[in-house]
Amino acid sequence: MPLFNKKKVCSYEIIREGDEITLKIRCEGCSFSPSLEDNPQCMSSTITKLVETGPVTKIIFSQKRDYEYDFDQTQILVEIAKIYKKLAKQKKLFDYHNLGSDAGCVKCSNTRYTQIQNIIFNMLKSDPLGAYVEIKRLLRREKINLDKAASEECIRCGEKFSSLLKYIFDLLDKTRLISLARPHIAGFRLGDRECYRQIFTPSIKPDFMFTKLMAAYPLDGEELASYMLGENEVTIFNVPDNILYLYHILPPEFKISEEKYDLLDQARKIISEYKPKESEFVNPERMRQVFYNIGHDLIEDLAEHNNLTIKSKDVDELTNILVRYTVGFGLIEVLLQDERIQDVTINSPMGQTPMFVVHQDFGECMTNVIPTRTGSESWASKLRMLSGRPLDEANPILDTELIIPGARARVAVISAPLNPSGIAYAFRRHRDKPWTLPLFMKNRMISPLAAGLISFIVDGSRTILVAGTRSAGKTSLLAAIMTEIMRKYRVITIEDTLELPVNSLRKLGYNIQSMKVAAAMTKGTTEVAADEGIRTTLRMGDSCLIVGEVRSVEALALYEAMRVGALANVVAGTIHGDSPYGVYDRVVNDLKVPKTSFKATDLIIVANQ
Repeated sequence: MPLFNKKKVCSYEIIREGDEITLKIRCEGCSFSPSLEDNPQCMSSTITKLVETGPVTKIIFSQKRDYEYDFDQTQILVEIAKIYKKLAKQKKLFDYHNLGSDAGCVKCSNTRYTQIQNIIFNMLKSDPLGAYVEIKRLLRREKINLDKAASEECIRCGEKFSSLLKYIFDLLDKTRLISLARPHIAGFRLGDRECYRQIFTPSIKPDFMFTKLMAAYPLDGEELASYMLGENEVTIFNVPDNILYLYHILPPEFKISEEKYDLLDQARKIISEYKPKESEFVNPERMRQVFYNIGHDLIEDLAEHNNLTIKSKDVDELTNILVRYTVGFGLIEVLLQDERIQDVTINSPMGQTPMFVVHQDFGECMTNVIPTRTGSESWASKLRMLSGRPLDEANPILDTELIIPGARARVAVISAPLNPSGIAYAFRRHRDKPWTLPLFMKNRMISPLAAGLISFIVDGSRTILVAGTRSAGKTSLLAAIMTEIMRKYRVITIEDTLELPVNSLRKLGYNIQSMKVAAAMTKGTTEVAADEGIRTTLRMGDSCLIVGEVRSVEALALYEAMRVGALANVVAGTIHGDSPYGVYDRVVNDLKVPKTSFKATDLIIVANQ
């Protein structure tokens, strides 16, 4: 099978995805980099294609990298294409005879005909700003000539030509391109593309990526912080007229040479022929390792075949990129590997808004990463296989966990019909190492007295509920409480989405068993219900019971376990509530636990942001 399909240079296709209509132009054989802002030939060719195809919402030039112009930038060109099409249909207005030759004004007609033909059929497509400025100058010149004209015949011809110029001028003057460029038009020189660079800024991505990234730094941005994240360069900007900071990330795949791009592209096309089975997603770490080994050998073979000398370090870097964009989650993995990131949110519809992050130092930030529909559907498929849970019209909500090299996160996904505009994601990053009470004290999040009291209560095998609002740190505090349990006791955790640091505690020598139960909002799966899971723990001997979150009917089973005392050790869990009375109200009135059972709760700890 050939690695590349030879296609005509500058051939194009129309891709329709929902409301998106994309004009994708193949530029693999072009001798220049495709750019509307820098290349008049590229702009002219694109407007010609827009005249043929009609309005589109997005333009992509594909040449090893994908150069994508968003909806607003595309509509600027669509406007010019409509004007060109309109004038082309009215070409009789601009033919030679209509410009004055029949009236005997042959001397001026030749020049005027050449000028108007050049403006409409050449400059308008390749340099619309130049066409506008040239028409404006011609109008000024014609006005001067009319004032000097002696014969009525010359005046009549001049007025006719001026009215045609005014007609074209008025059409262009109303366009968005002229509105945006108006501050820069004074002193404009024909052929100067600087104005276009102020208006057109494509997002550039390698063609093996399903996520766009605005690689250029904001011209008017103020740099607030900068740091390296492995090979990734992170910069925080304060951008004028924007209330959110910009989290700008530049991963290594945007900085590698053309030869390495070719290697990656060839390797991706070969390795994409292999379709992993669902059973292989049971152990994602092993699957990634298998793909890493295959990719590493493949890149070395391709480099040798292409007579390229490549260092071992570079092979490792290219292999990591290859794995990230085949079986991994692309730039989401890069964002989650930043320890300063707490949350990553992706809103629908895809491709119209960037990803947002919550940064520990700068709060809510927008990123320069823009997800695409193809990428979002790929992530949804992988999460379905990893979790074993459905995500479809009958089950539009998916709660699961994601474990990638260097990070662990909880994932919430919503899709149609709950989300009418597609798929949306929320990733909550967990700390690499578990929180402890001394660590809370170091960060001045808890007083030494409170930490000592909690440790004392845990030693006394009491029942504890950690309450708080969303993002208050309930699970983090519960994880810290778990580290106070003596390692001689067995610990059983029950969660619908695995968030507690079970693996980290196991590595510390804890006798710990994790149980995963059905999510409260998930229906029609083979998973065991949460209340059944809690009752099962009563048959597993003396153990500390840790419940990830008390959400629904499992509250009855939990209080049953507390009252029976079969566990004879610490029972702890988290619950949504902003105060002790709020917890009582929710447990008794909402979750229907009898008042007499609630007295089994020894301690309620409220976590505040």
